[in-house]
Amino acid sequence: MPTAFEHDVLIIGTGAAGLSLALHLPSHYRIALLSKADLNQGSTFWAQGGMAAVLHDRDTINSHVEDTLAAGAGLCQREAVEFTVRNSRHCVEWLVQQGVDFDLRDDQLDAEGREFHLTMEGGHSHRRIIHAADRTGRAISEVLTERALERDNIEVFTHRVAVDLVCDGGRCRGAYVLDRRSEHVDLFQARAVVLATGGASKAYLYTSNPDGASGDGIAMAWRAGCRVANLEFNQFHPTCLYHPRAKSFLISEALRGEGAKLRLPDGTRFMPAFDERAELAPRDVVARAIDHEMKRLGLDCVFLDISHQPREFLESHFPTIMERCAEFGIDITSEPIPVVPAAHYTCGGVIVDTAGRTDVPGLYAIGETSCTGLHGANRMASNSLLECIVYAESAAADIAASIDALPVPTLAPAWDESQVTDSDEDVVISHNWDELRRFMWDYVGIVRTNKRLQRALHRVTLLQAEIAEYYGNYKVGNDLLELRNLAMVAELMIRCAIERKESRGLHYTLDYPDTLPVAENTVLTPSNSPLQG
Repeated sequence: MPTAFEHDVLIIGTGAAGLSLALHLPSHYRIALLSKADLNQGSTFWAQGGMAAVLHDRDTINSHVEDTLAAGAGLCQREAVEFTVRNSRHCVEWLVQQGVDFDLRDDQLDAEGREFHLTMEGGHSHRRIIHAADRTGRAISEVLTERALERDNIEVFTHRVAVDLVCDGGRCRGAYVLDRRSEHVDLFQARAVVLATGGASKAYLYTSNPDGASGDGIAMAWRAGCRVANLEFNQFHPTCLYHPRAKSFLISEALRGEGAKLRLPDGTRFMPAFDERAELAPRDVVARAIDHEMKRLGLDCVFLDISHQPREFLESHFPTIMERCAEFGIDITSEPIPVVPAAHYTCGGVIVDTAGRTDVPGLYAIGETSCTGLHGANRMASNSLLECIVYAESAAADIAASIDALPVPTLAPAWDESQVTDSDEDVVISHNWDELRRFMWDYVGIVRTNKRLQRALHRVTLLQAEIAEYYGNYKVGNDLLELRNLAMVAELMIRCAIERKESRGLHYTLDYPDTLPVAENTVLTPSNSPLQG
């Protein structure tokens, strides 16, 4: 039978953002932490490269800020960038205190007896990427998960998928949540609700993201009345492993930071012809260059070559990539890696302030779900983990400062499934899922046109009508909920792309190849927004 739960804070998502926020909240708050699957299954766990932070005397806060602003193609909010970068060293220190073992240099020590090994990535003017080999996300995720499980006030619920938010009296007061094991929808109520569900890159046919990246938080926030912004900016990582059995495996940008070269099948380098920074150009430039060469020559992939580095260097810096490539018969010490671009990061999202507050009182959004203004039109490499930790702490501080004055929510109605039946037509879900991801890849991909976007909008409108009919008649399940959310976010992505009459950052359209002199955010406002009144 469905159950009603009551907590002080409900956190939906167990990546770096959600876990950090839970750990930053005072220990006397009762916290519910919801995970879509088992713990350590989300995007944080699979993040390879590292986290950007100003940690060396040769680096400066201003340099990191200016690099981020440049990568964001004029659309970053300087306040958000400065806020994030100023807190970068503090966040690294906090992660170290939690037990994260970042790689150290052994040839030079700082005053505390250590100096972190820092690497270089595209768009950065200094080595400022702190990492744990090529398993940085895994190191952070496992340590923060361990710390959360140690806390008596944090109750972890796995295999739970949020259906929709519960709003009453102008505030968010909880969520309806599907228990994937019992197949019942339970009610979770809290005085503050935090969306930390990640991005929406599963809207695309090819992606580096795990299966759960279906835009759940963005879709739920929109349905609850929150504005969204800049969803036309979908970052395509230039280098995912190209192999029929290598599902969603990312080849870290850190390889290019250590000298890896992109080559055509005949061995010719091509990046210098596209940008003076060559392989270290921002991701949108590199992804478009690869896309151009693949289409020009009819290639299935291009190749990333780091075979000039010694085996010992590769084994110590990129063990995961070496092992994964070896599984498919690729020896990166002696041959190049076949790679293709893939949808990687959702740069837009739910509009928030520096405390993670959305338009709906009581509702917060952090991490990839949110649009803080940090990324602008293109996320600079390794700023995302930093954003998760910084905004988790600021949102926790805001919740702690305000929550005691808020009343405990009155009991909301239980989820009503008395009028629905079990479906015997699940093929509809899988068919629509495949169609959505394919037309998003073909029509709303790396290069766009007005005609392609209009076709995509037409298709997603028809698709949503089918999904709504199905949703209204059958019991909800994980696949249906993900499809519903992906279709919603896909529509928002398409509408944002249609609104932008220029090419900027990650949004490149053949109909408007020039960049306008003034950068403006693309903001969509739902009809039930509290700002409409």
